[in-house]
Amino acid sequence: MGNENANSTKRQRGFPWFGVGFLVLVCGFIGILFTDIPAKVNRNLKALMQSPPPTEELDRKTIELQIEQRLRAEMELKLERELAEIRQQNPEQEPEKEPEVTPEPATPQPLPLGPVSDVRKLRSGIPFKTEVVFEQGGIASAERVNDESYVAQYTLKLKLPAAAKTIADLEKTNPKLSKILPSLPGLLEKAEVSKWYNKLYTNKSERVRRDANALNELLTKHNIYDCETILNLKAANGRKVFFMQAEMDVVSDGSDGDRLPVMPDEIVNSTHYQPFTSYGWPKKTTTPNPMIAGLERRIASANTELAAVATTAARKTWLKDRIAELNRYITDLKSRSYLIAEYDPFIVISVNLLTDRNDPYAPKVGDYAVVIHGETLYPCIVGDGGPTFKVGEASLRMAKEINPTASSYSRPVSDLKITYVVFPGSADEKKGPPDLKAWREKCNALLTEIGGLGENYALYEWKDLLAKPEPVIPPVPSEVEKSVAPVTPAVETPVAPQGEADKPEKATIEKN
Repeated sequence: MGNENANSTKRQRGFPWFGVGFLVLVCGFIGILFTDIPAKVNRNLKALMQSPPPTEELDRKTIELQIEQRLRAEMELKLERELAEIRQQNPEQEPEKEPEVTPEPATPQPLPLGPVSDVRKLRSGIPFKTEVVFEQGGIASAERVNDESYVAQYTLKLKLPAAAKTIADLEKTNPKLSKILPSLPGLLEKAEVSKWYNKLYTNKSERVRRDANALNELLTKHNIYDCETILNLKAANGRKVFFMQAEMDVVSDGSDGDRLPVMPDEIVNSTHYQPFTSYGWPKKTTTPNPMIAGLERRIASANTELAAVATTAARKTWLKDRIAELNRYITDLKSRSYLIAEYDPFIVISVNLLTDRNDPYAPKVGDYAVVIHGETLYPCIVGDGGPTFKVGEASLRMAKEINPTASSYSRPVSDLKITYVVFPGSADEKKGPPDLKAWREKCNALLTEIGGLGENYALYEWKDLLAKPEPVIPPVPSEVEKSVAPVTPAVETPVAPQGEADKPEKATIEKN
């Protein structure tokens, strides 16, 4: 017991490390107060609070606006189509005619039994085979509770394609690829099929399964087989490439009041045209976006309907939601500008790739790209986001350059003959209006990093269709020209011929 007390006393009388440490911390804190560190911290906190949202956050919000508007536009378009079909199936009713009386058969006729086959093609081009089989059953009260008396079976077969991986496969759609990109065969030796290829066809199959189960309209065969391959390529220097072969559909969205202050009324007032693209930047001038006028008219119309007595409660709820959505669009368009599909060359990538943060090969908004069709190479950027169940889409400007007959309703190429070479991670840190010359130079440099172009091949040179003509500046006179006085030409005094001086006087006399 005595030893325990002695040990306890020794522990209590040990060196007070805790107290000394606490004293040092307090002194250090007091010392910091007399430095400029608190002021720096305060300034940095204020800067963080006042700084604009990062570019990535702006891109995300723009993509959300796009998806919201696209889904709403698709629903409205579908509704219009369904209403048109109903009107077509139920035209103005004609006066009813007296029904024709069919004489009853003299003797009961047997029911037509056996199979009845019908082969037709759906609107989407899928061969649709049906077989209806009639059999003789029991009495109706028994058959109506028999699960096997009235049965429909629907079998849909869909072959999911394999990704093209060899140069031989890729050159089936473009035999010149290895000449255009001499390093491509070597890059393919270590190429990997992108996870997005499998994800694409998973999304397609899930959509088909959902629509088939509900007996809805299916994806067309064209949209099922729209992608030949998606590969991850990597050069020896580490440069990554997102390589895709697909078709090309057309997008016709976007607006920019700074470069295009006036747009056609059919676009401004359209409920389907999207004023946004995924690639946007802060406005440079105070010129209003032309799409705002159309949005404001739609808000005014919605408010009129909202105030009407006959408008139902459900409709009013929808209108309020719609007005709030349109106001968000207007707020965005007052501060930002976007690519214009009719004038700017860009491609569309599925939004799930644009928003992925884990795959280093997944393209992002603003990444540089080269589109190859035939032997022509078009420099461009990733400018917009598209659906997750189909690929291969570009701006109207790009489409019309490939095929002048292309339009919003007519794709430039229906076959899988377009090669998309995208350089992930190549986007400029600061976004701004298109600089087509700079885009071409950047794409040239990126192609050089993966081996360059073949002999006699060069990137297409885009012409800026919205470039303002440069003002004509009169030449400035040199110092020598300024010092020389202008010479006034001498005026010769006419001399009357000899003997003619008195002619006017004689003439006067003769007149008198």
